[in-house]
Amino acid sequence: MELIALKQFVESHDNFEIRVITHSGSRFYQLELEDVEGERHMLTQRGKPMLFRSLDDVYLELKRAGIHRAYLVQHVPQDEMIGRDAHYSEPLTARMPLVF
Repeated sequence: MELIALKQFVESHDNFEIRVITHSGSRFYQLELEDVEGERHMLTQRGKPMLFRSLDDVYLELKRAGIHRAYLVQHVPQDEMIGRDAHYSEPLTARMPLVF
């Protein structure tokens, strides 16, 4: 989903969830929108996934789109190695609310 499409979506819908996704050891963040039908859309720019270097950059872009709440989801691949269940397919169990 391109940034322009995200802004249009936010203006016409009110039941969706924004996720800020990061991976352990990475310094980049990606944005994902899940709509009411359960479809997931990554935020893209010219067809490629948009990457952000800091949460401040993420907040600024989301504020421009009219969004003030999101969830931070961090994937930690080491969980499998120390005996914890990995939550890659269930991001709702490993998320933290963000309000900005």
